[in-house]
Amino acid sequence: MNRIPSVNLSDFISGDPSRKQDFVNAIGSAYEEIGFVSLKNHFLDDNLVEALYKEVKNFFELPLSVKEKYEIPGIGGQRGYVSFGKESAKGKKEGDLKEFWHFGQYVENDDKLKLEYHDNIIVDELPEFNTTGKQAYKMLEKTAKYVLRALALHLELEEFYFDEFIFNGNSILRPIHYPPIKEEPKEAVRAAAHGDINLITLLMGAQGKGLQVQNHNGDWIDAIAEPDELMINVGDMLSRHTNNRLKSTVHRVVNPPKELWGKSRYSIPFFMHPISTMKLDVLPNCIDAKNPKQFEDITAGEFLKERLIELGLIKK
Repeated sequence: MNRIPSVNLSDFISGDPSRKQDFVNAIGSAYEEIGFVSLKNHFLDDNLVEALYKEVKNFFELPLSVKEKYEIPGIGGQRGYVSFGKESAKGKKEGDLKEFWHFGQYVENDDKLKLEYHDNIIVDELPEFNTTGKQAYKMLEKTAKYVLRALALHLELEEFYFDEFIFNGNSILRPIHYPPIKEEPKEAVRAAAHGDINLITLLMGAQGKGLQVQNHNGDWIDAIAEPDELMINVGDMLSRHTNNRLKSTVHRVVNPPKELWGKSRYSIPFFMHPISTMKLDVLPNCIDAKNPKQFEDITAGEFLKERLIELGLIKK
């Protein structure tokens, strides 16, 4: 496959069984073949998107001394600010050419989970930053819930199979700033080739070149969404749970041509994580004679900790 398929969420929620099944078939096939789709008619409206980008740019334009107030030691970057070059892809020594922020879950009716998760960090200098971030988080989480319902049906599971695992899940909204490149990078790129950790990722800001996806032939293809679309891909947790039936595709953000080095790039992925106790054991209906079980049993929390160590965000 040499292009990213496009699907329309309104088909799934239309109330028309035929349109709903067409959506299930299309997204299921895309995730088996390349692991990425672009999605129209999600729950983010244009005004919210515009407000979020405004607040995100305002934050990253703050002096470094101010941003560093919000970089909290000892929490693996799970909330607040992570400074430039701190994160590297699995197996890479060079830090990615980016800085980012993390909004986390807003726990409802579960005091135990409130203790498990870190609190969101409030930016004093920008009164609308956290409010806007929370609104976007909730709309992306709602969109992800319907995508996972479609995938549950594709996997011949009960439609609401994932709902209990993603309610109050350990999901992250990550506004990323790729600053202007001031000198020739030796090895580093804006985001080195990697697979995501989580169930699915919803990406804002995939308009224009930069994001590339590796297809099954090993070729890198540009992943460019329309302005009203989200790019959504399978993460390693879902790939593991489905015995690699749904593909967690390697992707990267390449450095721009030299004439564009002076421009910043922004993208805002939402990483849909389940609660830590979800078992990622391979689904029985994804195992057969041709596809024996590929992965050991593990919980989402255990898997996340392993990967954060590999990324250099937490120590062993």
